[in-house]
Amino acid sequence: MVRAQANIEIERPPDVVYAFIAEDFARNYPRWSPEVKDLRMLSEGPMRVGSVARQVRVDQGRRTESTFKITRMEPAQRLSFQGTSFPFLVDYRFAAASEHTRLSFLFELRRIDLMMRPFEKLIRVAVQEGAERTVRNLKRLIEAECMPPRPRPSGTRPGPDTPDVA
Repeated sequence: MVRAQANIEIERPPDVVYAFIAEDFARNYPRWSPEVKDLRMLSEGPMRVGSVARQVRVDQGRRTESTFKITRMEPAQRLSFQGTSFPFLVDYRFAAASEHTRLSFLFELRRIDLMMRPFEKLIRVAVQEGAERTVRNLKRLIEAECMPPRPRPSGTRPGPDTPDVA
């Protein structure tokens, strides 16, 4: 098994980061992961646990096609999917850090083909670099495209009882 993990702080709240990744997945995934050349949602309707998608990727010149299923969707907390045609796991975790989000990304390649085992060390390095690139790309896109939260006037509390300050 090959496992890679990367973490980053994104200067947006968890609900905004989660929406960009999970709710707009079909549109945004190829943008933060440019190795994805084609992505098709095979399930009808909005993405949910059980939804299935197919992707075509080109990683370091090697074209692969895989199908995966959404296995966990916890708004502003977690999104996970696993390969159904090839054994892999992807897990995004969102943790609040003040007005920011601590994003943790995990990728597990659960099996390496026998003929690829001599290259396992190189695969591990490439997968770790890919995980780090993924979180950097997400940070760049989200901070550029998603508006930051508006600052509250000094001395006010958030919520419906906050008076409108003119």
